[in-house]
Amino acid sequence: MYKSYYPKAAEIQPQWLLVDAAGQNLGRLASRIAALLLGKHKPTFTPGVGVGDYVVVINARHITVTGTRSSTKLTEKMYYRHSGYPGGLKSINLRDLLEKYPDRVIRAAVWGMLPHNKFGRQLMKRLKVYGEAEHPHTAQNPQKVA
Repeated sequence: MYKSYYPKAAEIQPQWLLVDAAGQNLGRLASRIAALLLGKHKPTFTPGVGVGDYVVVINARHITVTGTRSSTKLTEKMYYRHSGYPGGLKSINLRDLLEKYPDRVIRAAVWGMLPHNKFGRQLMKRLKVYGEAEHPHTAQNPQKVA
């Protein structure tokens, strides 16, 4: 009989990983980041257990988007938020959001690929996104991901 493996809290050693987003496609980048956060690249991966790593994303401002309408996707793709009040729907397109808050684009794409529950919110706290190459996590010595 095979016994299933469940990692103990002392066995989980999260690493810090550095991902350079310059020139990378938004969707492919987000799926790679989601897999790193979940820990799918580790042999001890267990669904529902936080065995993943911390991920630092730099150069978020310099991502690319592709598709059949990639030239117009920057102006046609919209992000919405609501204040909770009547008539409080705010919208912004991808180009303006990349200029103003480049981290929100990657956060929204990664959040769409994670579980939408308490576990997913816990994983999102391990994601650190910065618009340019500078980041305050040099003390953690993040390993560059190819």
